[in-house]
Amino acid sequence: MNISATLTPQQTAAYLRTLPAVRERCGRVFELAKEGKLQYFDYHPDKEAEVADFCLGLMKRDFGDNFAAIPPHGRWRHFEAGADRITPLLESWTGLNEKEKCKRLIDLFVVSVLLDAGAGKDWAFDDPATGKKFGRSEGLAIASLHMFVSGFFSSKPDGPHQVDAEGLKKVTVSELSKLMQVSDSNPMVGLEGRTNLLINLSKAMSASPELFGADGRPGNLLDFLESQSTVTGTTRQVPFAALWHVLIDGLNPIWPASRVVLGDVPLGDAWPCSVLKASATAPGDEIVPFHKLTQWLTYSVIEAIVKVLKWDIVGKEDMTGLPEYRNGGLFLDLGVLSLKEGALPVDQVSKLPKAEASDSAIVEWRAMTVVLLDRTADAIRSKLGLTVDQLSLAQVLESATWKGGREIAKAKRPATGGPPIDLVSDGTIF
Repeated sequence: MNISATLTPQQTAAYLRTLPAVRERCGRVFELAKEGKLQYFDYHPDKEAEVADFCLGLMKRDFGDNFAAIPPHGRWRHFEAGADRITPLLESWTGLNEKEKCKRLIDLFVVSVLLDAGAGKDWAFDDPATGKKFGRSEGLAIASLHMFVSGFFSSKPDGPHQVDAEGLKKVTVSELSKLMQVSDSNPMVGLEGRTNLLINLSKAMSASPELFGADGRPGNLLDFLESQSTVTGTTRQVPFAALWHVLIDGLNPIWPASRVVLGDVPLGDAWPCSVLKASATAPGDEIVPFHKLTQWLTYSVIEAIVKVLKWDIVGKEDMTGLPEYRNGGLFLDLGVLSLKEGALPVDQVSKLPKAEASDSAIVEWRAMTVVLLDRTADAIRSKLGLTVDQLSLAQVLESATWKGGREIAKAKRPATGGPPIDLVSDGTIF
């Protein structure tokens, strides 16, 4: 029996906003892939071993056999491009306790992640501190750090480095464009979408003072987490469910009004997948949730909490790999997935298949990516004789799949280093 048929639309919406729903719905798409029944892609399981070997080669190249030294996937890495920027920032906050330092770091990471959807292949940030140009995720991170330090996100620009609701109200497309060095010769994709996310973040935090404090700071989520935690010995243990509640429910109002709604509940990064419609028997059966930016934010916030405060976040196992174009591109470029002939139109400039990020073809691709990331991580662990505790999914994402997707893209498309599908993004996903 289809359990969802017994649920109200509101109950189904609540389920689709959980992390177990991500793997369950992506698993439905994968089962169809094994039967050759996908609408847009063909699945070639014989190619999966090649992906695992390629990824393992990258891990050994960069870390030798010291896999414990692999950091988790998180926004922290991008701030380190060309120079260590976070350590000096933390050291500059003298006279502050560790909790306030962590609050500031979370402030920075939250706005930086929300600015991190694909910027396009033509944009780059000229970092005044190093004199180097950085594109894509690293460029966006470094640009956001300069804005943060300048007080752009704060209602107190001459005061402490912080992000707050009043400060975010001031954000405009023109000012964000200026600070991100956008011009006709340095264009950025989705600038208006990013601006709206920050303005909506202001509204969301103001609407939930129990989660973000009276002044609406992202970092104030630490106070809520502390209230939900327990102390065992000398270690504070925070249930992962409390953090997910803050980020998935507290930040739900940030998403564009055009997103899918079920039972009057906005679902965020969740989309209809046409290949599931044939078996749908209840409202919402065809929807596949990903919550990519929310999970990317979760990975990033967890690292800040663990490194600065040494708190233990208990129950992270439901987090999935991130279904974005680097991870997804790896499986297309190495042949685990192939696009069906004529499935998508070809862009006349890039000569690549082209699609909107919300198209059903992209939903299908992202669903397969989630499952294939799990399978790749399992294959790598099996080759190394390691457990999940010894080599986490977050470490595999950082050292292998995301990095591998970028490197294989650069090898196959050296002019741009872009993904194998030309994506049209609004600046709020991917």
